[in-house]
Formats: sequence, C-alpha cells, structure tokens
Amino acid sequence: MPSVLAALGVAGQRDPLGLTGTLAGMDKVIVLLVDGMGWHNLPEDPIRTPTLHAITAGGLGAARPMTTGFPSTTPTSLVSLGTGARPGEHGVLGFTVNVPGTDRILVHTHWPDDPVPELWQPVEVLFRAAGRAGVNTAIVNYPEFASSGLTRVSTGVSGYRGASGADALAAELLATIARTPGPAVVYGYHSDLDQAGHRHGITSMRWWDAAVGVDRLVTALVEGLPYGTALVITADHGQLDVPADRRIDLDTDPRLRAGLRVAAGEPRVRYLHTLPGATADVADAWRGVLGAAGWVLTRDEAIDEGLFGPVPAAHRDRIGDLVVICADDWAILATEREPAEIARLVAFHGALTEAEMTIPLITITS
Repeated sequence: MPSVLAALGVAGQRDPLGLTGTLAGMDKVIVLLVDGMGWHNLPEDPIRTPTLHAITAGGLGAARPMTTGFPSTTPTSLVSLGTGARPGEHGVLGFTVNVPGTDRILVHTHWPDDPVPELWQPVEVLFRAAGRAGVNTAIVNYPEFASSGLTRVSTGVSGYRGASGADALAAELLATIARTPGPAVVYGYHSDLDQAGHRHGITSMRWWDAAVGVDRLVTALVEGLPYGTALVITADHGQLDVPADRRIDLDTDPRLRAGLRVAAGEPRVRYLHTLPGATADVADAWRGVLGAAGWVLTRDEAIDEGLFGPVPAAHRDRIGDLVVICADDWAILATEREPAEIARLVAFHGALTEAEMTIPLITITS
C-alpha cells in the first residue's frame, strides 16, 4: 500500500516496490490479494488458467517475486499490507498468539473486539491516511468480515462492500472503481485458493477448481479495467503440502508437553510459553525431539535475528518464550489444544521456506 499510494502522489509515502514508474499515468488502482497464491503456487496451466499463464509467460502485464513477512500467515500479512509496517511493529504476530498475562489464545481471524483491535494493533491503517490526502478508498471483501477485528486493523471499515465468490468479487470491484472518482484505491480479497489448498492439497482437483476461479476473476478484472486504472495482484503467503509422516503432535509426546504452559502460533511456527524457570529445559527437550525437523530459538534470539522487524516492548510477550520454526515440510500439531480440523488439513504455511515466503507482485495497466 505505501508503494501504491506513492504512485498516486500521496506525499510522505515510500515506494519500496518501485511502483511509481510502473503506475505512471494511472489515476485509479485495484489491489487484489489472492490468499495462498504464492509465487511457487501460481497456476500456470495454459488451458485451465490461460490469463495467469499469459501473465507468468510475460505476455500480459508484469510479474515478479517478492517476499512476505514472518510468520508467513494471513493475519500478519494482511496487516502488513494495510499498514506498511513489519509484523513486530504492528503486533499481529501470528495466526494465534497468547494474550500476555493470561492463558488465553487470540485467534486473529476470529476476533470481534477483545482485545480492543485499535489498542492491540497501534499502527494507522493506510486507507485512512489515503483519505486525508484526497485519495478515495473502498474495500470489497466477504460480508462476514465487515466489522471483524482483523478488518478494523488492516483496512478499516470505511467504504466496505460485501462480495462472496470470484464472480461477485470481480463485478463489485469493477463497479466500485468505476463509480469512485480518482485518485482512488479499491482493495479486494479472495480466499478460495487458500482454503482449497488447506483442505485438499495444492495438487488436488479441488485446488485446480479454485485456481480456475482465480483465473476467471483476474480475466474479468483485466477485461473490465477502465482507462487509467491499474490492477495490482499479490498474495499473503504460499503453501506446501505436509505428508502424514512429517507431522509431530506436541500433545501426545510427554517430552514436548513438559514445562509447557501455552502453545500458540500454528503448525509450521509454534510459540511456546513455558512455566516459570522451565524455558531452558523445554528448549533442550524440543531440540532433542525435532532434530533437523525444525529450529528452536528463544524469544530474544528470534528478535535479534530480525525475523519480525523491530519489536517494541509492548509486543514482545506476544512472542513465545521459545519460537519453533519447522524446516522442509514438517508440521507440529496440537491435537488436544486446537480444533480437530487443523490436524486434517493437507497444506500449511507460516515458516521460512521459499514456497511459503515468496509471493507475486503482478501489475497490469489499462
């Protein structure tokens, strides 16, 4: 969003992606985020997904890879996109985190108003800054997300319009950009590809059905772009399938449960909050069990490595006493602490592999 706003002439916005030249002459921009469409997950089949194939083959617009933040997970990435801040700064540090001072787990995708979203995430949403600078904005997303905590701290709720499914999303994005005077940014979100990957795997027919829907969405947007309008497409993360024999269950291994107070995060990245005085013993036990399947870092080590960017004091305790990052295609389940459906998922994300971290930046101008 900083680069898009800089391209539209908003003073004070940096342009780390170099979009000012690419979007020169454009008065309006549609920003589309396709959940789960990592650079290595781009559907490139010339028959089933011809428009995406044309993009990746260099025949339509321009596409290049870039890197998402860590952890490579939806709520963290959506807030980074909407604020321009790194995860440590905005504090939405994972799919789930422990609320400091409690044993409660906050699921950022199911977050009504406790903790108060605007206090939990203190960085201003750039859609508000755009409005002050005279850039009109709108959000097109699923109706059920209209007032969620995550929406409030990633895009805000002003100008929110509900649309479900590829066809409805395309129609509403085009209608909204057409009736919104420039300069303008309209943001859209689509999650079918991510959901198909999670539930069925990234080589399944269900995933390809969702990919066809994404291609239909992008085709409609390209064909309907008004003159002077750009389409910018990106993602929040990629995905990889995790085989059954590469799954470790922390709740069925006494060595992994010992000394553990709360386990947060998600299967590819775990935040372990330990009982008083137990951190070193828990770290040793987990390193012994995991071996080459993952890395075990203390909170300070993870922050010092710069994984999250700058982390203010108010956000440090949201990170576990220990941070466990899965290697290759391993995952760490928590079958007694989390919904049973998580253990049934096929594809995951969150860690540091190229498949998870590398996302596309696609630009098409009319």
